[in-house]
Amino acid sequence: MKKKYYLAAGAVLAVLAVPFGWWQNNGLTVSRYEYAAEKVGRELDGFTIVQISDLHNHRFGPGQSRLIEAAAGLEPDLIVITGDIVDCHRTDLAPALELVRGLAGLAPVYYVTGNHEWVLSAAVREELLAGLEAAGAAVLENRTAQISAGEGGFTLIGLSDRNLTDGTLANLMDGIPEGTLTVLLAHEPQHWDRYAAAGADLVFSGHAHGGQVRLPLVGGLFAPGQGVLPELTEGVHTAGEAALAVSRGLGNSIFPLRLFNRPEVVAVTLRAQEGQEGIS
Repeated sequence: MKKKYYLAAGAVLAVLAVPFGWWQNNGLTVSRYEYAAEKVGRELDGFTIVQISDLHNHRFGPGQSRLIEAAAGLEPDLIVITGDIVDCHRTDLAPALELVRGLAGLAPVYYVTGNHEWVLSAAVREELLAGLEAAGAAVLENRTAQISAGEGGFTLIGLSDRNLTDGTLANLMDGIPEGTLTVLLAHEPQHWDRYAAAGADLVFSGHAHGGQVRLPLVGGLFAPGQGVLPELTEGVHTAGEAALAVSRGLGNSIFPLRLFNRPEVVAVTLRAQEGQEGIS
């Protein structure tokens, strides 16, 4: 009798594991934060930046419909894509291009590379970047862009994943007028201290996949560049006057499953400072 009971219980758990696993890897979540600072003028108050990161070829419905709908619900003024939009181990450009075509109808889209794009062959990488631009994204590789909102605005900086630690960011920061709000797109969060030291005000990163598997009271278990029990896998972090938003990302790469770590879309709304400065 006990053997039959255990077999039945095991069968039930196995059946339940399938929808649970699907939900853990396909059930989108949205995380909303606010960033307040003196550099955020009243013209920028309420300006919302939506972050998409680490798609890794994943599809969320036909034509990325579920992901585009989630982004649309956040009413973005700007959409930023922080790398690894494809996966170098099983590259498929179509999911990335479908997504950008849909997002470009919502708000201006800016993209910066992650580490996976730099493992691709030069030919495939150029095909990807050209395709993203044709789909409506601005490729911001070691470049800056002026984002306007009424009579105000800020400087958006895109730092290529191959130049995260070599002084390129300092060069990009040169010439930006003092007092200008700077928003940096840099795929890998483990270099956070360098970004802050260079003077970036608000940084968007991904790469860590939320630690892939998250446990209560422990957090993420592993992240590339950070190792076991990494610190920078999700959420918001501060260093002095600088703030970092880390996306848990959307897809998977070598390790194919997420656990207690559902795919995430991040939104940060800028606020003119009326109290304590920072991100929350």
